[in-house]
Amino acid sequence: MDKVLRIAIADDEPEMLQFLEMALSSMGHEVVVQAKNGQQLIDECLTALPDLIITDINMPDVDGLEAVKQIQGAGLVPVILVSAHHDPEFVQRAIQNYVLAYLVKPIKKKDLEPAISLVVQRFKEFQTLQQEAEDLRHSLADRKLIERAKGILMKLAGLTEPEAFKRLQLLSSQKNMKMAEIAQSIITAEEAF
Repeated sequence: MDKVLRIAIADDEPEMLQFLEMALSSMGHEVVVQAKNGQQLIDECLTALPDLIITDINMPDVDGLEAVKQIQGAGLVPVILVSAHHDPEFVQRAIQNYVLAYLVKPIKKKDLEPAISLVVQRFKEFQTLQQEAEDLRHSLADRKLIERAKGILMKLAGLTEPEAFKRLQLLSSQKNMKMAEIAQSIITAEEAF
C-alpha cells in the first residue's frame, strides 16, 4: 500500500493500543486517534477525520459498534473491528454499520496488513458504486422531468414526441441550460395555468 493512512484506533486495553500504534507506524501509517473508550473515539474522530478506524467492540461508555454508528452518521469511514471472541450478534451489527473487516484477537501485524489493504480497496469500490447509484438516481429524475415536459409540449403545441424532444434540445442550447432545467421550467409554467 503506497498511501499513508490517517488511522484512529480504540481499545480499552493499553497493550492492544500500544501494539496497534507500533504495528501501524511500522507500516508507514499515522495514528491520529488513540481512544480508550467509545465516547473518546467518537469525539476525536469527528475532529480528526481519519481515513480508517480500527476499534475493539467491548469498551466502556459506548461500545465500538455504537461509536462507529455515530461516527458514520457524519460520513462513511472504513472500519476494522477487533474482538476477543467471535459473536454472531456483533457480526450482524457490524454488517449493518458498514464494517468491512472483523479480526479476532490475538491479532498479529501479518493479519493487520492484508486486512487494511482489503478494507481500503473495498471502501474505494463502495464509494465508486455509491456515486454511480447517485448519478443514476439524478439521471432518472432528469429523464422523468424531460418526459413530462415533452408531454406538455406535445399537448399544448401539437408537437410529435421527436419534435417536442428537439424543441427541448433547442431551448437547452439557446438558453445554455441543462435539458432537465428547461423541462422543469416548462412544467412550472404549465402548473401556473
